[in-house]
Amino acid sequence: MGNTGAPRTTSWCSHCGAGLVAPPGGSSSGVRCALCHRVTRIERHRSVGNAVVLAPPSPPRTLIPVRRELPAGYPVARGKKRAVLVGVSYTGTDYELRGTVNDVDSMKSLLCGKFGFPSNCILVLTEKRSDDPYMVPTRENLLLAMRWLVEDCDAGDSLVFHFSGHGVQKLDTNGDEVDGYNEALCPLDFEDKGKILDDEINETIVRPLRPGVKLHAIIDTCHSGTILDLRYLCRLSRTGYWQWENHTRQPHKPKGTSGGLAISISGCKDDQKSADSSGFPESAEIGAMTDSFIKAVQSEPGTTYGRLLSAMRGTIRDGQGMGRRLLPGRVGSFVRKMVTSSSVQEPQLCSSEVFDIYRKPFLL
Repeated sequence: MGNTGAPRTTSWCSHCGAGLVAPPGGSSSGVRCALCHRVTRIERHRSVGNAVVLAPPSPPRTLIPVRRELPAGYPVARGKKRAVLVGVSYTGTDYELRGTVNDVDSMKSLLCGKFGFPSNCILVLTEKRSDDPYMVPTRENLLLAMRWLVEDCDAGDSLVFHFSGHGVQKLDTNGDEVDGYNEALCPLDFEDKGKILDDEINETIVRPLRPGVKLHAIIDTCHSGTILDLRYLCRLSRTGYWQWENHTRQPHKPKGTSGGLAISISGCKDDQKSADSSGFPESAEIGAMTDSFIKAVQSEPGTTYGRLLSAMRGTIRDGQGMGRRLLPGRVGSFVRKMVTSSSVQEPQLCSSEVFDIYRKPFLL
């Protein structure tokens, strides 16, 4: 029996090549790609049965890169080193955070001063920039900034995504999480517009990475261990060595890069909460993870990923355990024995591919 429904139109994205399906009944229209989120204009041509053949994109669109129009405040420069730094304070709410702007300022100083990132290739989103509506860390702005970061990436590019704010877990409904929960970032308007799940983060800044492109995500939130949905998690074994674990639950799902390397360094395990550095003497308000990361990088030039993790772990444990160490006598001894190490946040390393963390130098 033939199909009596409306003709279905098919084409492909003129930007990334993904398949597109246009709604029936229209004439000339634009269809937004589910993969790269760009709009491709398609035109209906003659019908063949119930299928409608569409004209392919014109040659200039396939030969000349076409970029979206970006807000005026976005960096014009497209250097080989680019970064998006996000600090969300949630000002005026019951869950307001202090120090996220300090996190962003400290990270920008580190990137520019130590790793040679041009300041005009760094995009900053904080509530301090309320004079520019596109620089406020809303859900829409955050996703736009993430797409800007990886757009037209090419071999030799070093990209950094840093987020300081709230992170949460949500029940996994598609079965691709080992622990049964998705991790998510909370933009400023998450209560109205929704959170950004790890699946969407992976699709936006991991999958577009081409061969020779390197992305580092520095995430200072609660529940952030596998926030990029990368395949491999580096976990500290009982013998005291960092070892890789494969966290792929559904190998057929495209969670990897397009040939590049994605690495995330986060503040704690998926089931842990993060903290600020209020336990550290003489510290400004700054996230414990961001603080420990910057100190580890500055104190050990040319460090490896293994040494970086160990240094961060030591700094966080010293800071978060300070209150317990200051308790004197038998009371302090009792508390130190009763409080387990699981109560102290553990920095996490994830990657799209396995490497020797004790030999591979940490470079941005």
